[in-house]
Amino acid sequence: MSGDHGVSGDHGGGARLEIERAWLMRALPDLGALREAGSSVARVRIEQGYVAPGAEAAARAGLTGRVRRMEWDDGRVEHWHTIKRGLGRVREEAERLIDPAAFARAWPETAGARLRKVRWVVQEGGACGGLTWEIDQFLDFELVLAEVECDSESHADSLEVPGWMAPLVVREVTEEPAYRNSSLARNGVPPGAAPGAPAAPAAFPPLD
Repeated sequence: MSGDHGVSGDHGGGARLEIERAWLMRALPDLGALREAGSSVARVRIEQGYVAPGAEAAARAGLTGRVRRMEWDDGRVEHWHTIKRGLGRVREEAERLIDPAAFARAWPETAGARLRKVRWVVQEGGACGGLTWEIDQFLDFELVLAEVECDSESHADSLEVPGWMAPLVVREVTEEPAYRNSSLARNGVPPGAAPGAPAAPAAFPPLD
């Protein structure tokens, strides 16, 4: 798939099925308590935008779909190009690393369809079980979403929200297109998304 879009500097990127569930949250979980319980907690700042298919912008960018810049606490910076197809919890995903120049070329064509967020990557440990949860705190509006990727549909069916997250869940939004990042980037938060949710910070929240 990487050869279809004329982007240089890519590495890998065959299509695969992504099986994922997502939840609307009232607030971030207690990250310090999770670390004390043996979980690994990493933080990454994400900026991403969407290039519309079939538009002049796509031709200028040399690609369609999502472009993303990820900046980790250890100084790593990664640039990704992703195309997702489908709705609901099972979608087809093709993604690959691209070079900074390809990202810079595409970024202007995402105007009006961008978002910024801090992602907390929680790798469960100890008594938690071993899954990797991604908690997204959006920086341009008051919204916190949690998601987890599953190995199979049966795994997704049997998955239970962990105790450290359950009290903060408003509802599951896996099947609500308005909570997909592509929709949030273009349309913002749906009305009444998370009553009482705290405003997202302008900078990274502290780790401790």
